[in-house]
Amino acid sequence: MKITTQMDGDMNTSATSQFKQEQFPDHSESYLKYQQYQAQLDALSNEDSARPRLKIAIVTETWPPEINGVALSMMQLCQGLQRRGHEILLVRPIQKTACNEFHPNKECLVVAQAIPKYPGMQFGWPQYLKVSKAFEKFSPDVVHIVTEGPLGLMALQAAKSKKIAVSSGFHSPFQDFSRFFDLAFLVKPIQRYLTWFHNSTNLTCVPSPYTEQVLRSIGVTCPLKVVGRGVDTEKFSPKHRSQQLRQQWGVDANTRVMLYVGRVSPEKEVDVLIQAFHALQAQQGQNFKFVIVGDGPDRARLSSLSNSKDVIFMGSLSGKELTAAYASADVFTYASQSDTFGNVILEAIASGLPVVAYNYVAAQQHVQHGVTGWLSPLGDVTDLTQSICTLPALPQLRKMGLLASASVQQNSWQLPIQQLEQALYQVAEAFSMPS
Repeated sequence: MKITTQMDGDMNTSATSQFKQEQFPDHSESYLKYQQYQAQLDALSNEDSARPRLKIAIVTETWPPEINGVALSMMQLCQGLQRRGHEILLVRPIQKTACNEFHPNKECLVVAQAIPKYPGMQFGWPQYLKVSKAFEKFSPDVVHIVTEGPLGLMALQAAKSKKIAVSSGFHSPFQDFSRFFDLAFLVKPIQRYLTWFHNSTNLTCVPSPYTEQVLRSIGVTCPLKVVGRGVDTEKFSPKHRSQQLRQQWGVDANTRVMLYVGRVSPEKEVDVLIQAFHALQAQQGQNFKFVIVGDGPDRARLSSLSNSKDVIFMGSLSGKELTAAYASADVFTYASQSDTFGNVILEAIASGLPVVAYNYVAAQQHVQHGVTGWLSPLGDVTDLTQSICTLPALPQLRKMGLLASASVQQNSWQLPIQQLEQALYQVAEAFSMPS
């Protein structure tokens, strides 16, 4: 079974059908997960549609065109909430380039400041009076704080002063990031701050059950609600495979292309993948390429780790260039241990790639070991490296990739949008009830 550049319109249907027949018998774990997903969707869809629509203030220090999982996920969720009739006030830092994919009902922009070591990212100045006036004018039912930085902290204080319900999202384990920037002494203080912050809200949304367990383990006691992630299977699809791009990478019909997409930053442990790639070449020969998509503070160090022409740094990509890069590779590899979900894994799977990753968050939920990829115990670098070193031939990779893509065809953004909607209703309704 091969994925080619010419995919007919019936590919998704036939692939999904074959996948169900081969891998989803009624008693299988995968089929049960599919049934559970549908049951969740049906249950949320049957909620009282007569509920009044909400006025929601979204406060975030990251937003497209910044390229990261938090920004892109929140835009998908906001688009969905707006389509379902809710009004959105977006509070964010000013950006040099406008985002044209989402138009909030109201917007409040604050002064931006670049984040040290992350020149492509920024935080918002805590302009209390400006944001407080925006809340007063918009009169939100709930303030949802996406990031816990200066802007998020100020928004928490402003909302509480006006007696507005507050929910939050936990998306980035900053307490783990600090270990990779010679800031280990900040781990405990950051952890205490994050615990205090989320316990000060009425509810915190998390992207995975794993993250829910992590927050409980550090002392977060507020209500937690899992709001999952989805993927656009039209945007991320095997049909975007490009022979022209593969030629640009210098590959032939027998070359296997390993891919990483994400921040090029110490906490993503891309160096583990580069070392595993060189071990792969030592064991199986030189007809491999490793393509790294993304940018960040670790790029110079990683470039010095490997001056091989077989390791290709593409920089940050978006839009059609990104979808083509995903679909034109043969296997996706990921060594990060500091994710709350890992959206890129879901995008890679939808694009037709088997995945090599640790058995947690997105990979744990969406990769079937030995069928659509290979899972290693969290932190077991030796096992992850061994999985990369024993990659099968191209026909097997392509077959696994097609099965992987078929397995996530139902994982749209519809369920996460409805999960967030129900969480916001829960907070707003509980807050408005007389004590």
